[in-house]
Amino acid sequence: MSGRRVFVTGLGLVSPHGEDPAKIFERICLGESAIRLVQSGVPELGTDVLLASIDFEPGDRINKADLLFMARAAQMAVVATRNALEDSGLMADGRGPEEAGVYMGCGLGGAEILQRSYRTYFERHSRRVRPTTVPLIMASGPASQVCMRFGIRGPAQTYSIACASSSVAIGEAFRSIRDGHSDVVIAGGAEAMLNDGSVAAWQAVGVIAKEHTDGAGASCRPFDLERTGLVLGEGAATLILESEERAAARGAELLAEIIGFGASSDAHKLTEPSVEGQERAMRNALEDAGVPADAVGYINAHATGTPAGDPVEIEAIKRVFGATAQRVAVSSTKSMHGHLVGASGALECAIAAMALHERRIPPTANLTVPDPACDLDCVAHVGRDAPDLEAALSNSFAFGGSNATLVLRRV
Repeated sequence: MSGRRVFVTGLGLVSPHGEDPAKIFERICLGESAIRLVQSGVPELGTDVLLASIDFEPGDRINKADLLFMARAAQMAVVATRNALEDSGLMADGRGPEEAGVYMGCGLGGAEILQRSYRTYFERHSRRVRPTTVPLIMASGPASQVCMRFGIRGPAQTYSIACASSSVAIGEAFRSIRDGHSDVVIAGGAEAMLNDGSVAAWQAVGVIAKEHTDGAGASCRPFDLERTGLVLGEGAATLILESEERAAARGAELLAEIIGFGASSDAHKLTEPSVEGQERAMRNALEDAGVPADAVGYINAHATGTPAGDPVEIEAIKRVFGATAQRVAVSSTKSMHGHLVGASGALECAIAAMALHERRIPPTANLTVPDPACDLDCVAHVGRDAPDLEAALSNSFAFGGSNATLVLRRV
C-alpha cells in the first residue's frame, strides 16, 4: 500500500540479555541462553521453574515516589522508552517529543499487583488493599506511564492481544505514520507476569518446557524433536518510528524501514494454532508491503518450542513461500530470551531490525535433533552472516487465534 515511508530511528530494550541492543544482538547471535531454573512461589507451594527473568532495578532512572504508582511492567516500559529516546536523539531535558504517539502492547498489566491484592484478601482476610491497585493492574499502565514520564501528549494506545500484543502495536503505529495521522510514534510492549500465580496458570495449560538433560539453558528447543514447551520471559522493548520527512529533517540515523503489516484471526480454537490463519497474516503483510515472498531472506518465527505449535508455523511458511521456502532462513530467538508474551513481538521486531542492519541472521539455539516436520533452514546453534539480506518478517501468533506479521527492509 502506498503512503509515507516509516523508519526505525531508535531502540530501547530491557531484556533477559540486558539493555544494550548491540550487546544483546551479539549474545543472541552467539546462541547464548538467558534461561535459568528459578525458585518460584512461597516455600509451601513453590517449585523450580524455567524462566528468562531479569534482575531489574530502575535505579535513579525513575524517581522513588513515582515507583509507587508503577507495576513492574510499567517500570520496564519507562526504562526501555528512556533508552529508545536517548538512542534516537529525541530526548531533551528528560522529555520526549510532545506530539508523539505511544502505541504499546501488554498482555496482563500489573500481574504481581493483582496477586498481592488477592493475598491480602484471602490470606490476611482484609479488604484493605492498596488504593492504587486498579490503575496498577491495568494493561494500559505502561503506555500511560510512558506519556506521563516523558511529556508525550499524542494518542496513547494499548493493545492487549496475548502474544501478538506488541506486534500489533508496532503495526498500527506504522499505519498511523504511513497514512499521515502521526509523524513520530513510540511503539513496543512490556510484560512482567513471572509472579507465581501467573506461572502456575501457564503450567496448568501444559505448555511449559521441562528441564533438558543438558541444563536449563538448553530447555527451550524450537523446531527440535526433543522440544517440550515454551519458557516464559519478561521485559520491555520500544522502537522509535518516524516518517521519512521527519527523520530526514533532523538527520536521524536509520536502523531499518517498516514496510508492511498483516493481521488475521484463526476463528479456530482458543489455544490450538491454525495454518490457514498464520498463512493469511503473512500473505496480508507481504501484500501490504508490496514485495514478493522471494524478496524475504529472514523470518523471526513466533515458534515457542511447543510440540504442536512449531510445525504449524513451518507449514504456513511453506504455503506462503512455496518453492522458495527452502531458501529463506527461519529462526526462533525465543530459544534464548524466552517468551515475553505481550512484549515478545517488539523484542523480536527489534532483533529483526538489527539483523537487517548488521546483515547477520540470529540462530535457533539448542536445535540439535531437527524435527522432520520442521524441515526448513532453521539456523541451528549460532548465527551467520547474510551479505545479501534485504528484507525480513517478524511473526507473532497468539492464543485466541490472533496473528500478526511485520515486514522490515534494510536501509
